[in-house]
Amino acid sequence: MATKLKTGNFAADQLKQLVMRIERLEEEKKALADDVKEVYAEAKGHGFDVKILRQVIRLRKMDKADLAEQNELLDVYMDALGMQEAAE
Repeated sequence: MATKLKTGNFAADQLKQLVMRIERLEEEKKALADDVKEVYAEAKGHGFDVKILRQVIRLRKMDKADLAEQNELLDVYMDALGMQEAAE
């Protein structure tokens, strides 16, 4: 059961501070998201494929071992579906 928080109460003040911090961080997060959107638009303006750029960013975040495993599995699946060209 929730306890009542009285004005002037330490818990109420603490709650208010937490809410204010969360709100400020949410504003910062939105501003950063807008900045990222602008950079992608700039990249598109320079002729880069934004969809591929997003994929590159996602792959760069991955652990090298996980990335290698994912690439190996992709090769296996593509080979199984006849999507790989034969090595010459």
